[in-house]
Amino acid sequence: MIKTGKELAAAVKKIATSYKTLYVMGCFGAPLKAEFKERYCRNCSYNKQPARTKMIKSASADTFGFDCVCLIKGVLWGWKGDKNAVYGGAKYESNGVGDIDCNQMFELCSGKTEDFSKIEVGEAVWLQGHIGVYIGDGLAVECTPAWKNGVQITAVANIGKKNGYNSQRWSKHGKLPYVTYEETEASASANKAEFVSGKTNAPVKVRASASISGAVITKLPKGTVVRMTGKTVKNGGYTWAEVLYNGKICWCDKQWINC
Repeated sequence: MIKTGKELAAAVKKIATSYKTLYVMGCFGAPLKAEFKERYCRNCSYNKQPARTKMIKSASADTFGFDCVCLIKGVLWGWKGDKNAVYGGAKYESNGVGDIDCNQMFELCSGKTEDFSKIEVGEAVWLQGHIGVYIGDGLAVECTPAWKNGVQITAVANIGKKNGYNSQRWSKHGKLPYVTYEETEASASANKAEFVSGKTNAPVKVRASASISGAVITKLPKGTVVRMTGKTVKNGGYTWAEVLYNGKICWCDKQWINC
């Protein structure tokens, strides 16, 4: 079972580099044997197009069919590259992942942004009607009828072109809800450690939106950097950290600012 973004990235990269694939809309990893070809040639208007039907019917039996979001779903559903299994070893709608389209999947992502400067391995990269997975080093894996007509590695043009790769420009990226992201976890742990230890002058980014100064709750924009004084106090069953914000002393509970 895929648990982390890095595992997801490794899985889709392996499909792109180690398996024969073909873009087949609505297919999440079925081997293109004769009995399965007929199903996918009838399942949607895209596959019914004569040129696409011809491609599907002429594919070898060791070729696996995917589309963009079905690549991600298939892997999360446990796809194993099994040529004798109906879905290549994937179990439909398993592991808490529903049968949703690419736009619906991206809508479930957290941290959606157009800024690609801090993208993490395993995040979804998205543009209207299309989705892929970032695998690091400025590259993504996507399944598209363009270029190689299947699962392939492409350069993320938002980061920069790379020799030997076709380039795709994406609209946004975000963290899928089905896996964890190691850098995010490490950052959260580091911030929590700073809160507990009460390091003097340690910078902490606000993750929620409020702190308290005396009896007054102060709204702070997410991402605001506050600095800890090293003092803590117990109050109402909670531990409060004294921080400086714009030269003022505030007592912040991690439930408010999630340090």
